[in-house]
Amino acid sequence: MNASGAVNESSTWLESEALDGNGSIALSSTALAFHVNPWDIMLCLSGTVIACENAIVVAIIFYTPTLRNPMFVLIGSLATADLLAGIGLILNFVFRYVITSDTVSLVTVGFLVASFTASVSSLLAITVDRYLSLYNALTYFSEKTLQYVHLMLVGSWGASLCLGLLPVLGWNCLDDASTCSIVRPLTRTNLTLLAASFFLIFLLMLSLYFKICKIVCRHAHQIALQQHFFTTSHYVATKKGVSTLAIILGTFGASWLPFAIYCLVGEREYPAVYTYATLLPATYNSMINPIIYAYRNADIQRSICLLFCGCFQMAGSHRSRSPSEV
Repeated sequence: MNASGAVNESSTWLESEALDGNGSIALSSTALAFHVNPWDIMLCLSGTVIACENAIVVAIIFYTPTLRNPMFVLIGSLATADLLAGIGLILNFVFRYVITSDTVSLVTVGFLVASFTASVSSLLAITVDRYLSLYNALTYFSEKTLQYVHLMLVGSWGASLCLGLLPVLGWNCLDDASTCSIVRPLTRTNLTLLAASFFLIFLLMLSLYFKICKIVCRHAHQIALQQHFFTTSHYVATKKGVSTLAIILGTFGASWLPFAIYCLVGEREYPAVYTYATLLPATYNSMINPIIYAYRNADIQRSICLLFCGCFQMAGSHRSRSPSEV
């Protein structure tokens, strides 16, 4: 057994680690004290920004009683998932250079898998909610809608937790390195399952947003017929709504598609830099989510002003807008 090799530049959960004959990490004590992989630093910084952004959103929704309709419940779920993902990225960096063990690697990977899966699932739930707010606009604010939202969240978080527990409960490649994927200690079969789940969610979101666009355009056309002409303001509003949907879906796809595709075609022998280069943009999605879904919302902006400006009372009442109005 040779333990004199230098530290490999991949993280503890990437396949390109230097392993000894028993599958344990072979590290040089001298290199360990000084060497820090720049990619790990970038992931840690990304996790820090993600955690800070989403912690504010979670705190605002939790401490603001008026933000309790289905839309904000789903935004809170998304922010919570992204907050956990950011914390997971920070812990991965800490454990990478402080605690190096197979158990820690399994727990860290499982935590990150569950967090990012919950984030993507929450995005799908938000898309379903937006579709229902347009398709069933008259009954959207009923108690039945809130129950349906809670059911969606239980299902998405339950599935995310199960996927995160799979490597911890034994579906890993620690005993057989030949089955490892580009993300160690996940097996190639496990990673393929995760990638296939992402593509399914992406296709569902694409289909729902296409239906939303059709509904928005139909509503604009009906308004124009009622007023006997299609005003410039109607055209601008419709164009802006469709553009916003395109930005939302495009941002999600641009962030996650490269990594999902590489999960299917990549091999564990490939350089770790390819995994890092596709994984880092995927983390940016959790950084952009609070900007798209939370900070652009007028109700949350108002709550932020109350929080940071010390204004504890607003003149007049304000009703939370539905996703269809947004």
